[in-house]
Amino acid sequence: MHFRHFRNLFLFVAFVFISCEYLIYYLVIWQCSWPVLQRKTEEYGNRLSALFFADPHLLGSKQGHWFDQLRREWQMQRAFQTAVSLLQPDIIFVLGDLLDEGQWASNQEFHETVGRFKHMFRHSEKIQLHVVVGNHDIGFHPSVRQTQLERFQTAFDIPSVKTLTVKGINFVLLNSILMQGDKCSMCLEAEVLLRQVSQQLNCSRDMAYNAKHPEECDNQKLLPISAPILLQHFPMYRESDAVCTGEDAAPSKEKLTHHRERWEVLSKDASQKLFWWLQPRFILSGHTHHGCYLEHENGTPELTVPSFSWRNRNNPSFALAVISPDDIAFNKCFIPRETTVIFTYIISGVVVVMMVIFINLKPPRRRYRYKTID
Repeated sequence: MHFRHFRNLFLFVAFVFISCEYLIYYLVIWQCSWPVLQRKTEEYGNRLSALFFADPHLLGSKQGHWFDQLRREWQMQRAFQTAVSLLQPDIIFVLGDLLDEGQWASNQEFHETVGRFKHMFRHSEKIQLHVVVGNHDIGFHPSVRQTQLERFQTAFDIPSVKTLTVKGINFVLLNSILMQGDKCSMCLEAEVLLRQVSQQLNCSRDMAYNAKHPEECDNQKLLPISAPILLQHFPMYRESDAVCTGEDAAPSKEKLTHHRERWEVLSKDASQKLFWWLQPRFILSGHTHHGCYLEHENGTPELTVPSFSWRNRNNPSFALAVISPDDIAFNKCFIPRETTVIFTYIISGVVVVMMVIFINLKPPRRRYRYKTID
């Protein structure tokens, strides 16, 4: 093969690789945009730009193949870094299942995986990143041990119930794995914290409107009166995903599957308690790996964010929200489909093979030598 042909093939392969592994993320995510609030906020500083994604499931040593891990983690890293560089959110929330094998991992493997997570989803100091715990991080409720829970809480500075106030907007980050109502020690501790947050929210609301309040409110730390946004891994109770629509919703057959309480969704009782205690104005969840938007019977909207990993779905996505103390608007943003990248590589491979065959079968040019006349 002539050097010129080799050079052209190399340039073609390099272009395809760069396009599939870098440029395609910019091309797709560049089409995303921040939503617009319906209510105009007088002070621009009270608007918060938030990015939400769920279920990255960083693979461990038991169930993950090295190439599977390399491919999917590179995909999530490129999608995240591209989204952050193009969209510049104020704050980022990860809605659980950061790890795939957190419940089985040794301490060494757990900390190594946490280190990979923090490297993949690195960000500037101007951007806050917060997480909630998922069942793959510590296990489903029956298998959760105190040591597993504590090491995750320590690694990510996330207690079972955490209030976060940013620009006058209240968030409640909840460990929904412990909302089982079976009076286990960890569940009782989480319920005590949840009641304290509920009282704090109620006291802040009552004192802001000069309403009568009990003595317990006298020493309470006041929060902005904005109703909280609830973030958790398990969705609130819903019978199935039959009400969910959109290209990232569950397939038609799965929509008809009845959700099991405490496995696919929270129980009815736990959901009612959270509605009563917190009175959230919006809920974001993950866990099902499919997208879903619905309004519960009491009018509270919930957005279930699908998995961010190609391992769990062909068309991962994330959510963008613009939030003010009294309003919220959201958009859904997709990242490149895995099938698009695979198809591009297959077509490019066929083109390379055909080019090589054509070059080898092409007869060489004849060089004619002319005799000179003396």
